[in-house]
Amino acid sequence: MFSSRYFNYTKLKSQLANIITLFNLSLGIIAILLVLQGHAHMSLMFIFFAALFDRFDGMVARHYQAESAFGKELDSLSDLVSFGVAPAILLYDTALTDTMWIGLSAVIFYILAGAVRLARYNVEEFDGSYYGLPITAAGVLLTLSYFVVPYLIAPYIVIYMCVLAWLMVSRIRIAKV
Repeated sequence: MFSSRYFNYTKLKSQLANIITLFNLSLGIIAILLVLQGHAHMSLMFIFFAALFDRFDGMVARHYQAESAFGKELDSLSDLVSFGVAPAILLYDTALTDTMWIGLSAVIFYILAGAVRLARYNVEEFDGSYYGLPITAAGVLLTLSYFVVPYLIAPYIVIYMCVLAWLMVSRIRIAKV
């Protein structure tokens, strides 16, 4: 009986980081659905909460010595949804719908750059620094731009989105915080 409980506790500890990652992914999906339902202001909270959970999944994995290739891939997929797709859809819906193909192109470019950045991160050895702006930071910065949408014209948002996309795929070295 004792060994069964110990095994379940050990198994739970080893999967805790993945559970947190899936919660992050769920928050990103909810943020997207809120935008689609016309509640863009509420989606902000879910993107920011996703960033909070993204911060903890890696810490938990390292603490319980449960880092895995599966967890790394799951984290990247989650990050693409929560910090790539969700913020891009938020900004497209609130600022870029009238720009037709230009806004749509910026959204696609941003999401694709995020995917490339995450794929590159997954195959490169980590030496203590990131190369390119992490998608979590880019997603939070893009989400924060929601607050200035009423004061900017759409081309500035498009340029900002493209700059963030370029920073994600750049080889600029950024120390891990």
